[in-house]
Amino acid sequence: MSDKTITRFAPSPTGWIHVGNLRTALMNYLIARKAGGEFILRIDDTDPVRSKEEYVDGIKRDLDWLGLHWDRVERQSLRLEKYHAAAETLRDMGRFYEAFETPTELDLKRKKQLNMGKPPVYDRAALALDDAARDKLRAERGDGVWRFKLKHERIVWTDGILGDVSIDGASVSDPILIRGDGQILYTLASVIDDTEMGVTHVVRGSDHVTNTGTQIQIMQALGGNVPTFAHHSLLTGPQGEALSKRLGVLALKDLREAGIAPQALLSLMSRLGSSDPVELRVEMSEFIDGFDISRFGSSPTKFDAEDLKPLTAHYLQTLSLADVAAPIAALGVPDAQAEQFWAVTRENITTLHDLKGWWDMFSQGAEPVIADEDREFIAQAMAILPEGPFDKDTWSNWTTAVKEATGRKGKGLFMPLRHALTGQAHGPDMSAVMPLLQVIKARG
Repeated sequence: MSDKTITRFAPSPTGWIHVGNLRTALMNYLIARKAGGEFILRIDDTDPVRSKEEYVDGIKRDLDWLGLHWDRVERQSLRLEKYHAAAETLRDMGRFYEAFETPTELDLKRKKQLNMGKPPVYDRAALALDDAARDKLRAERGDGVWRFKLKHERIVWTDGILGDVSIDGASVSDPILIRGDGQILYTLASVIDDTEMGVTHVVRGSDHVTNTGTQIQIMQALGGNVPTFAHHSLLTGPQGEALSKRLGVLALKDLREAGIAPQALLSLMSRLGSSDPVELRVEMSEFIDGFDISRFGSSPTKFDAEDLKPLTAHYLQTLSLADVAAPIAALGVPDAQAEQFWAVTRENITTLHDLKGWWDMFSQGAEPVIADEDREFIAQAMAILPEGPFDKDTWSNWTTAVKEATGRKGKGLFMPLRHALTGQAHGPDMSAVMPLLQVIKARG
């Protein structure tokens, strides 16, 4: 085995990648980078019907956005000859056999085994077929599936997260590696790729534990080195509910379009499910240096997309005007007001999308909020308000004048005026707001 640490992220381009996929990608990326190794982006596109180029492009775009840059790209669709060669080797070894049961027949067998109190494992009936019987079934039903013949012995490994794992080979059905239509399935293709590419560490979801057991036997049968495996916990919703049905709305592209900062997403996902607290980190080196897979647990991990908002807000507060100059300019904020605009809004937004609402308020005026009992007071105050443009002293001078004219003070003075000018009960210091106000639409 190579001394070089090599990991891979192997998404299937059959949809947009989501937060569950990101967890896998991030852990593999950080392991490789921390060891000064190699991170491979492997597109598992052996399904010619469901695989789409738009999803391949989307995967690359999402990883680029997050700063998870790969060292090279591999595509399984270009490696089919290698998989067929490995399949032939397994046939020659007597570890690969063709089976012809229909889905209905398999379901009946499983139900019968369960009724008898036995594990619902494939009974290897196909192994008893002679050449004539196979030819007859092939003529009647078409090509069968190809199953790998597992050794009925314990499969053991030390998992990077789960610790010592042991699976009884007899408790698992011989896995199908090639479908009847000839499609190479993940279990075989992944084994060949991981072996030939020298992958040393594989991190994936705990739903793959049984797959790992079967893949270890296939690797051993083909004489390949077995990587170090780690299986992270699966994500649930904030109340512990299954997240699988909601993953479509948690696609990375949707989070990006919603204005979530990549640093916020990485900060949460690099610590979620570990014994370390979630803290905002900005530089990739911080994520790499602080990563330790042994600190992650095996229990289901709660994920709440709402947790990304305060992290994004916190991140935006660290940015300078230069960092946000482009989106601010796109709003039409004059260069002369850009610095003041960012100073006023940076601690009052959750995402950069919120800037538009602030600039609309400053440039077009807000819908004033005036209580009936304050209408006469606001009309009197507005009559005292000087003509613009306003400066940093306008608020102080104006409220002093209004106080003297009306006798109001404290909240009774300041809150109705803020409501009338901004339509909001809370917000930035009004002395900083006034220089940005260009239109006043207070109604008496």
